[in-house]
Amino acid sequence: MVGNPNAGKTTLFNALTGSRQKVANYPGVTVERVSSQMRLGDDIVECVDIPGIYSLTAASEDERVATSAILAKDNPPDLCVIVLDGTNLERHLFLFTQIAEAGLPVVIAVTMTDRLEAHGKELSIAALSAELGVDCVAVIGHKEKGIAELKMAIRRNLREPKRPAYDFGLPEGLEAELAELRDRLSRLGVDASLGEVRHSLYQPTEEFSNFLRDFPEVSEPYRTAREKLEAADLLRPSLDVQSRYKWAKDIQERVVTRLSDAKLRKSRTDRIDQILIHRVWGLAIFIGVMYLVFQSIYTLATPVMDWIEGGFSWIADTVSPPLESNPDLKSLIVDGLIGGVGGMLVFLPQILILFFFIAVLEGTGYLARAAFLMDRLLGWAGLNGRAFIPLLSSFACAIPGIMAARVMPDAKSRLATILVAPLMSCSARLPVYIILIGAFIEPTYGPFWAGFTLFAMHFVGMAVAIPVVFVLNRKVLKGRRLPFLLELPPYQWPKWRDVWLAMFTRGKVFVKTAGTIIVFMSALIWALSYYPRLSPVESAQILKVETPEDADKKIQERQLEQSYLGRFGKAIEPVFVPAGFDWRISTAILSAFPARETVVPSLGIIFSLGNETDAESADLRTAMQEATWPDGRKLFTVWTAAGLMVFFALCAQCMATLATVRRETNSWKWPVFMFCYMTGLAYLAAVLIHQLSRLAGG
Repeated sequence: MVGNPNAGKTTLFNALTGSRQKVANYPGVTVERVSSQMRLGDDIVECVDIPGIYSLTAASEDERVATSAILAKDNPPDLCVIVLDGTNLERHLFLFTQIAEAGLPVVIAVTMTDRLEAHGKELSIAALSAELGVDCVAVIGHKEKGIAELKMAIRRNLREPKRPAYDFGLPEGLEAELAELRDRLSRLGVDASLGEVRHSLYQPTEEFSNFLRDFPEVSEPYRTAREKLEAADLLRPSLDVQSRYKWAKDIQERVVTRLSDAKLRKSRTDRIDQILIHRVWGLAIFIGVMYLVFQSIYTLATPVMDWIEGGFSWIADTVSPPLESNPDLKSLIVDGLIGGVGGMLVFLPQILILFFFIAVLEGTGYLARAAFLMDRLLGWAGLNGRAFIPLLSSFACAIPGIMAARVMPDAKSRLATILVAPLMSCSARLPVYIILIGAFIEPTYGPFWAGFTLFAMHFVGMAVAIPVVFVLNRKVLKGRRLPFLLELPPYQWPKWRDVWLAMFTRGKVFVKTAGTIIVFMSALIWALSYYPRLSPVESAQILKVETPEDADKKIQERQLEQSYLGRFGKAIEPVFVPAGFDWRISTAILSAFPARETVVPSLGIIFSLGNETDAESADLRTAMQEATWPDGRKLFTVWTAAGLMVFFALCAQCMATLATVRRETNSWKWPVFMFCYMTGLAYLAAVLIHQLSRLAGG
């Protein structure tokens, strides 16, 4: 599956194979090759979806993935299904000319024909097929129109491949010279397509230059051809590009006709863009949209979260009585496992709401405009607006965001994007924000400021990322800003199937995490906090000096302090005291390194709250509000909550993210650097907030 970015290639891939690959209405969604089986009658074939490209000259990592798949010598594709956007035929046919020159068999799938008709135009598929010399099929992937016909064409061409003719209107004299050179090479035993011959004349690679040096009988025809073409001024790349686009324009004029003579007006997309990409109003609207998203996350999910909380409370109450005879097992199951997993699944409604809004904004085409708006801000730091796509992906999860950095056009800007992508507040940080906002911000300042705080926390990482990239580009990587080119797709209603699919996929990942890492970490943290047990003598001494009402609470506190977890927390407490964190908070921070999702279960277990360990639990909020230092001071204040939220917004606590950086950079140097600088920034920010609170008397 080959095509320009945003041509509808992945939607078509999903329709052909029944896969569930991510689809969005902005360029750069696919960053690596994805394959799936497709049934054609009694045959099973492998269908490969590759990143979108504009030409076979790769400028970024994702484009290299695509071109290497197309031009692979060891395992060439049996067929290229080229996806052409019917509304932009002239531009998309440029890639067709290059693939045809490579000598590959081709089938054409024309998308967006319904949109073309809405603009008062009609494309003749029969005429296009005759012009290109290959089978062409009109398809609407999300409605699965034309899919059966396309499968028939694919099956037919796998059996009897059709290769396009080479008449692409190359500059006069060039085509004949290329054909003659190809024939001479063929007689010398060098089998090369017309496109490869042309490319080797324009941009000979180091490997090819070495090949010519080793085989002088081959280099002589090349030298002669280059001299003749340079003398005729026919080797200018711009001349080749112009001739291809002229040919494509002629094809478009012959196969696309207007259905009416009505006066052309600005399209709906152009009229909307006059406002949404305005340098002032566009940015204001973008901020307003983001605020609405995060305010909705905080307010809309409460009823469902209460229902989930009640469900897990019922499970705990049901499981507890049969386990009364075995206190250790009861504590493990009720406090450790049910409490840990339930404490995370209660956030599922908010995760789903977040991804609903992201999928809707992607589907409408608005997020491509956001990248355009962010270009000015990112440009100050040395990146361009193209980096906004991986940064945006990181708001869901840093791992796809880091992988999406392959869309960056050079190695240095790609590395800079990778190193700041984890600063975006991923969905795993959301539970931390919710529990602290619900316990300390909303009771003091009300729901409006609670929603605003959630909105602000998601922009902390972006605000820090800009100066970090500025320093990286000028002091570490010494990169430079590159020109920004991004196709702005037309506005459209989101495809609801893709919206629900995005929600389902992210929800499934979240639940899977809760069912694996969180179960393991909850059991581990429970064991470390439960053992060794307080001796009967120590318990009896506490009962002697405390009132019956306070005795149980005091025994729990003492048990936690002398447990393995408590001893470890006490040992590291001096490091975090400057940030206002005691050993309990510090221990929860360190327990979250495997995955941030474990923070809430860790807090619940550390505060000895049994099965009521979710962010909407009044018991957990109350326990955090009432927690004190040994001298009686409140452990948590609004300032402490702010410092802890900022710490989690900036720190690098996710093993999977560091492993992904290692894979993408092929070095441990950069994940170690990322962990150190992000954790250092998080610590310094938390310390600064605490010291400011002391100056303010907080």
